[in-house]
Amino acid sequence: MQRLFDLSLKLVKKGAEADIYLTSWNGHDSILKIRKKKDYRVHSLDTRIRTLRTIREAKMISEAKSFGVTTPLVYFVDEKKCEIYLQFIQGKLVRDLPAKQIVKTCKEIGKLVGILHKNGIMHGDLTTSNFILSPRGLVILDFGLSQKTDKVDDYAIDLRLFKEVLNSAHAQIVDDAWISFTLGYQEILGSLFTDKVINQVLVIEKRGRYANVV
Repeated sequence: MQRLFDLSLKLVKKGAEADIYLTSWNGHDSILKIRKKKDYRVHSLDTRIRTLRTIREAKMISEAKSFGVTTPLVYFVDEKKCEIYLQFIQGKLVRDLPAKQIVKTCKEIGKLVGILHKNGIMHGDLTTSNFILSPRGLVILDFGLSQKTDKVDDYAIDLRLFKEVLNSAHAQIVDDAWISFTLGYQEILGSLFTDKVINQVLVIEKRGRYANVV
């Protein structure tokens, strides 16, 4: 199949692992994610790591979509170049919504994360910048750090990161937003499992405080 895309690229975001560009694919607006080479790694190892992560991310996005989580479509994966062309989603980042709307939306975020965890996927980078409120609903982005797991500790790490993001980026609404998130999460996974994960979040927080004291 011939690859047809616009060679013009507009840098959207420079990340530690990958750069994000706005481009087009077969006439459609598209996001191009390019995993960058790491000069500090042996070349063969670096290539293998970037290739495997690129393939894994595409698989995770497709798997999440298969059990009802709204994600961008994967247009094309270039394993050799460690690139993914993804559907461009129109909408507004949850990060940029009014405070009251963020609180309300956190319940829907909790539901999406609950569905991921219920199906054995840890997202790995849960921030309000990785959710877009689009005309067709809430869309979750960036599965670059996601992995398959059945460990409660991994799910707690996901939740702990989201809680930290709320505390740092949305401090004025952190309590209400966190409660909203956990209510949505509990709707999917039930109170017993949710309590187990939340308790593990508290354990992780205590580890961090102890490490700071030491």
